[in-house]
Formats: sequence, structure tokens, C-alpha cells
Amino acid sequence: MNLMSVLAALAAYLIGSLSFAVIVSRAMGLSDPRTYGSGNPGATNVLRSGSKPAAIVTLLLDAAKGWLPVMLVKWFGPAWGLGEGTQALAGLAAFLGHLYPVFFGFTGGKGVATAVGVLIAFEPLLALAALLTFAIIVAFFRYVSLASIVAAVFAPAYYLLVDGVAWQASGAKTLAMVAMGLLLIWRHRENIQRLLAGTESKLGARKK
Repeated sequence: MNLMSVLAALAAYLIGSLSFAVIVSRAMGLSDPRTYGSGNPGATNVLRSGSKPAAIVTLLLDAAKGWLPVMLVKWFGPAWGLGEGTQALAGLAAFLGHLYPVFFGFTGGKGVATAVGVLIAFEPLLALAALLTFAIIVAFFRYVSLASIVAAVFAPAYYLLVDGVAWQASGAKTLAMVAMGLLLIWRHRENIQRLLAGTESKLGARKK
């Protein structure tokens, strides 16, 4: 790993550390999402504020901060000798920034939207497959947490299964996706407990 890779990862982490759930809520005069519902600074919890526009903006910006660092390495990295390994590192760093943001006391969200942004930058068709999996689970069960976990498990599987057909799989990107998937599942551990207990909130339910 050279200095430029380290700098790219650091920049990606700082971009990922922008907690848009908090930033957007403040800008739109809403309560801090860390003070209600699940307490998670993410788009799903912002939706519980009753403001769909705020939730949509948060979702898009959280995805963008996962997409942008990887794309910057794709666009400008080759001139500095940076390849797919640094792309994978940048994606993982942005994801870690969302989970543990330096600007917000290292207390962040669960990383679903940011992970989707990283997948879009890695391979758009892969992201589409993961999103379709997410949508199917939500449509049938109405649990965003369950859909997120299932999509996180299936994303690296899809990536490897379609290797050589739609893309050439990268070992570094595979490892980054597995790491993101494991971290995402870990961040959803309380949701998993509620799912098993039958007390998990369904999509559209508002928590007090």
C-alpha cells in the first residue's frame, strides 16, 4: 500500500463521516434523528420524523458519499498508479466513516445506503441486483432491517457468481463487500434480536 492509497482511504473516510441524517435534519428544522425512534442517524429513522423529503435527501446523500470516493479513484487513480485495490479500500473507508464518523463522536448509522453507493461505484448491475433483493424482501415482509441483512449477504455472492459474465471479479472488492456485509449485520444485531422476538418495527411504523 503506497502513500496515495492511504490518502485516498483517509479522504474517503472523512467523506463518509458526514452524517447527512443529522445535517439534513438540522437544515430542514427537524429534530435530531439520534433523539427519537431507533436513534439511528439514517434515512429510515429520519422518515419517522414524518418528513419524506428529508428522508429521501438523506438517502441520496448517504449513497452519494459511498459512490463518490470510489469513482474519484476510478477517474483519477490510474494516473497515480491506483487500481481496484484502492477503489475497494476507498469504498470500505467511506462505509466505515458512516458507521464511525469522526465529526459526530464516532456514533453513526448502519451503513445501508452508503454500502449501496459503494456497490453502484463497483458495478451498477451488482447494485441493481442487491436493490432488487432488498425490494423483494421489503415487499413481502415489510422489515427494512431484514431486507438489508439479506441484501448484504447476497451482494458478494452475486458478484462472484457472475464473475466472467458481466464483470471480472476483483479479490479486493470481494473482500471489501464481505467486510461491509459482516459489519452491516453486526450493526443490525439489535434488529436481529427484535426480529427473533417478533417486536421489530415494520416499514411505515412510527416509533415514539
